[in-house]
Amino acid sequence: MKRYNIIAAVMVVCILVFWETACRIFAVPDFILPVPSRIIQVAILSAPILLPHAAVTALEIVLGIILALLIAIPLATFMFMHRSLERALSPFLVASQAIPVFALAPLLVIWLGYGIASKVLMAAIIIFFPITVSLLEGYKNCGHDYIRLFVLMGSDFRKTWRLLYWPWALPFFFAGLKVGVAVATIGAVIGEWVGAQRGLGYIMIQANARLAVDMVFAAILWLSAMGLGMWAGVGYLERRVIDWHQ
Repeated sequence: MKRYNIIAAVMVVCILVFWETACRIFAVPDFILPVPSRIIQVAILSAPILLPHAAVTALEIVLGIILALLIAIPLATFMFMHRSLERALSPFLVASQAIPVFALAPLLVIWLGYGIASKVLMAAIIIFFPITVSLLEGYKNCGHDYIRLFVLMGSDFRKTWRLLYWPWALPFFFAGLKVGVAVATIGAVIGEWVGAQRGLGYIMIQANARLAVDMVFAAILWLSAMGLGMWAGVGYLERRVIDWHQ
């Protein structure tokens, strides 16, 4: 693991050095593409401005994840229990992801207002799909021999789900959750682009209007840090919950 971390760090450094060197050699203006050193400087010096907005975006994402979990886990379970329900709902699940998020965001802002609710729902719409699909596949991949054993022991579905299906599907569940948290920032930021007075998406729109591209990249840097932090958090939780799988 340490070896892969070192390789990743070296790759990031090489990309940043190439970026910095190319921008300086070709004299690229900052309002087109600022150098990485300038972006990092702005991200640090503007932290008092960016942090409160980052906290708003983080709250929207966390609430979106919670809402997505409240929808995805029961939905995947019921779809597994009733295959006819799965066949009926599958087209709607696919359609929820096929519709461009930019088309949904204005409607949600109109329906729910410019507050946090529209951003939370937008994030949840993006997050719940990979969790639902992954968890459902985890249920389906349960070992048939174990299922027969539970049937022979007279176990009902509730007990079988608690002792067999759910533990078996946990690795799939965490895989879907990792994908969900990785794309969670998309829904919240797009919602803030459409209509908001706080959040990193709002900062990006305002900075873009002033051609302050370095501030836009600084906000992107904070968003990337948030995404990596949530990914690492889910990975840590996965190792603690299903250490037997590791």
